[in-house]
Amino acid sequence: MLRNDPWRWGAVAKFFHWTIALLILGNGVFGLLMDLARTPMQKVDWMALHKSIGLTVLALLVLRLLWRAFNRPPHELPAPPWQLWAARVVHVVLYLLVAALPLSGWWFNSVRGYPLQFFKLFNLPAIAAKNPDLRHLSHHVHEYLFWILLLVLAAHVGAALKHHVFDDDDVLRRMWPFARLRHGPKGESA
Repeated sequence: MLRNDPWRWGAVAKFFHWTIALLILGNGVFGLLMDLARTPMQKVDWMALHKSIGLTVLALLVLRLLWRAFNRPPHELPAPPWQLWAARVVHVVLYLLVAALPLSGWWFNSVRGYPLQFFKLFNLPAIAAKNPDLRHLSHHVHEYLFWILLLVLAAHVGAALKHHVFDDDDVLRRMWPFARLRHGPKGESA
């Protein structure tokens, strides 16, 4: 099932969700370990890969938002109003952070005056003029956005696990690849 139905997310939405999540986490760890490069050239290569992965996340986010605009999400499961409100807020904040993180990296790259290549296929334009005075600020913004994203992601994962373990509802199963709903249409079982 490629498209969402009223009970669960479709394969395309799941692909975007899990691919973006794994790329962000992996690229974040990769970025934090960048100083372990053995040679300056290896660090340049790693940095180029880090930037390309970040741009991939940004492109996938745009595609995900377009897909979501034309593919209705499943119905909300019954929950207290405050939980529904909190879920919406967390999702909006996640989308904003997932966009801001690669854009802040692009800004950091631009103020340093470095070229930005996408997997050595083509160059992207700078989004700000070279400005050495902004180098440290832009780097801190990029790094702090990653840590903030991890905190919001922890809340997101924690809520999904709470629904799965304590509430025994289908919130997590609806997004988990290949999971069957326990309380879905026609009495499907896990």
